[in-house]
Amino acid sequence: MTSFIDAYNRVDRLIEEHYGLRSTIGDVLDPNTGDFDGESIKVDYTLNAEQSLFVLLHLFGHTVQWCTNEEFRDLGQQTVNGATPEQLAKIEIYERDATRYAIQLMHEAGVHDLDQWASDWWLADWECLKAFYTSGVTLDQNEVGHHVRGNSTPPLTPLPIPPFEPKRYVSRWAFAFEETRDRLS
Repeated sequence: MTSFIDAYNRVDRLIEEHYGLRSTIGDVLDPNTGDFDGESIKVDYTLNAEQSLFVLLHLFGHTVQWCTNEEFRDLGQQTVNGATPEQLAKIEIYERDATRYAIQLMHEAGVHDLDQWASDWWLADWECLKAFYTSGVTLDQNEVGHHVRGNSTPPLTPLPIPPFEPKRYVSRWAFAFEETRDRLS
């Protein structure tokens, strides 16, 4: 299996050199693990290699969505509590497809053995987001992840990345799952 550090470095280089986005590791406003604005992606420095890779990949997927689809950009900028089943269905597509773009990005970077891993992380991420969007409850993604990892969902299929031009939009929180700095371990 490709190491998370190797995969991160390959993907990071592709994001910057081919897609023209800035990618950095630094301090992200707590309790977030990453942030993006359509031109840049920032991953919190407190994350381990595995967490950093998922955050980078997933935020790249959302960046593609924001730069190519106004409806998804608007959806991504909303914070919905008490989401209706119809809203949840749209949010699930938004979240799932961000990871499908991420899997395509990994393939473009020569990483072909982490599809199941990314899919399992997507499911853990979705379980946290679904709880937040329906009840406002913030789950610990690490706890959810332990229950759904390990071939817990069929692998997501890559989604071809459409041409896009990076464009800065209002940044918003991303991955606000925990209320403390006790990050995923």
